[in-house]
Amino acid sequence: MNRRIYLSTPHMGGDELKLVQETFASNWIAPLGPQVDAFEKEFGEVVGSPHAAALSSGTAALHLALRLLGLKRDDEVFTSTLTFSASVNPIVYEGGRPVFIDSERVSWNVDPGRLEEAMVDRKKKGKLPRAVILVHLYGQSADIGAIVGICREFGVELIEDAAEALGATYAPNSDFEIRNSESRSAENNSKSEIRKSKSRPISPGTVGRVGIFSFNGNKIITTSGGGMLVSAEKELVEKARFLATQARDPAAHYQHSEIGYNYRMSNVLAAIGRGQLRVLGERVEARRAVCAFYQQAFADLPGITFMPEAPWGRCTRWLTCVLIDPVKFGADREAVRLALAAENIEARPLWKPMHRQPVFAGYEIFGGEVAEGLFENGLCLPSGSNLTPAELERVAEVVRRMKI
Repeated sequence: MNRRIYLSTPHMGGDELKLVQETFASNWIAPLGPQVDAFEKEFGEVVGSPHAAALSSGTAALHLALRLLGLKRDDEVFTSTLTFSASVNPIVYEGGRPVFIDSERVSWNVDPGRLEEAMVDRKKKGKLPRAVILVHLYGQSADIGAIVGICREFGVELIEDAAEALGATYAPNSDFEIRNSESRSAENNSKSEIRKSKSRPISPGTVGRVGIFSFNGNKIITTSGGGMLVSAEKELVEKARFLATQARDPAAHYQHSEIGYNYRMSNVLAAIGRGQLRVLGERVEARRAVCAFYQQAFADLPGITFMPEAPWGRCTRWLTCVLIDPVKFGADREAVRLALAAENIEARPLWKPMHRQPVFAGYEIFGGEVAEGLFENGLCLPSGSNLTPAELERVAEVVRRMKI
């Protein structure tokens, strides 16, 4: 049996172990500590957000984001149907109701037209959603400018789920104004600070009122498990830290006036994160090179197309995703996946749309046809930044021999 090729594995650099050893030497093993503080600061600098809170997972970050924006029981939250369930579960944690929005074909992310359709529908019914959770899928930015415009028009808060998109950029061709939410604070309340995206690319996750990232084991960089919440509003991030440490009131004894959570990142994992952050750019380039290899390897195969790179940004190619037309190619997505599995190679279908998940049966969907088609024909190929040329050739050879 050939050595197994996984979909996306951790890829350590040169500094992670050194930083962890420093942490052990200091005996600062318990949650929080100087590594956490440094990781938050360095991460914020990399993505361009002034405030960040290191947490136990991206799901924890999204849960706190909804708490921070005041989600109440039976409030609706609009979000992608083509995503992982972690984008939706926290809505239900708080008793909210997800409403699913279909994808568009340019980036496979939320379709602004469908989002606007849903907003118009809810305005007519007299109750707009509490928030929109904008998912940036498979390392690619959604059409942030269009989504922000719709949210502003209807006065709905925006949360960005950038769990899969650390290292991606959004840089529209025309000027795109983003309100710096720091202007909400008392000292800046008299003026509105605006920054222009045309002057520099924007990191997905830094535009909404709150953004979240994931460092799960399969992500482009990892802390084995962990996440980050970012915001331009200092008060929101401070509140997130408070809730994430069991909402302990400032007192010598243990006193609690709110329900809190055990959501903070450990000092040891933050040390790993600091080392990983230093090689983020290299990891992005390596994953883009993996995608380029497959594109060249399959260039002469009819029926295989790749996830488009949207014209408004640069995709990390966190995962290389293809669509397989069974008529033109001669085999369907599942046949290809099983052929890879028979050779000890991991590949996975695209996300099964949330509106087709049993746990979310009955929740409303606007559209759905595009996401369903992507799921039926879409496959994620091994995409790790540490794949060898020989491993990539193994994957390509299996796919190529499936062509009839």
